Amino acid sequence: MHRRLETTLLTILPLPASLAVLTSLWAVFFWVPTERFQGIVQRIFYYHVPSAWVCFVAFIAAAIASILYLATSRSVWDRTARASVEVGMLFASLVLITGPIWARPIWGAYWTWDARLTTTLILWLIFAGYLMLRAYTRDQEMASRLAAVVAIVGSLDIPLIVFSTRIWRTIHPAVLKTADGESGLTDAAMISTLMICLAAFTLMSIWIWTLRWSGLRLEEEVTRLEGAAAAS
Repeated sequence: MHRRLETTLLTILPLPASLAVLTSLWAVFFWVPTERFQGIVQRIFYYHVPSAWVCFVAFIAAAIASILYLATSRSVWDRTARASVEVGMLFASLVLITGPIWARPIWGAYWTWDARLTTTLILWLIFAGYLMLRAYTRDQEMASRLAAVVAIVGSLDIPLIVFSTRIWRTIHPAVLKTADGESGLTDAAMISTLMICLAAFTLMSIWIWTLRWSGLRLEEEVTRLEGAAAAS
């Protein structure tokens, strides 16, 4: 079943993901209007927010898979968690790169220890520790179990990031929903462009995740075959 789903996803995802990414590029650079106050730099928002969305979903998926792995000890859940963390780290890194690029002309500084920025950096560091734990622990079964705990604990930082602009006084803009409960996107084209970019990043992340999951499965099979050959 897993092999069939893997093959199906790898067959059908490349075309729609590629088309969605190309459409998002057209929408961001040629269609959506320039924001009145921030100017052209605001267009990075359409990649910054989808990157955050994908990394949150990936890390939550890793936490759920980790819980299932601890409950069942099945390698498929460990593989799912690891692939999800690697995808999440890719997009979390994009968040931390695009954010300062956006911040420099608006805030006058690449980085401030704003609550949302700081909690996002903490999330990145936690899951960087997850990858280091998996890379440098010799006992792979122990590494998988310890990493599962790290993924579960690390995912608890996500609600803090999401609600940080409401919990603490922060200079980070609430673009999607202002303090008055209204949308920060005033033009229908802005909302449409954001939706296109969200779809593009989601499809691309699923494609990348499937490729990584497939690679991890092949690594497991090679290790198993090598062990069988050594024992015979």
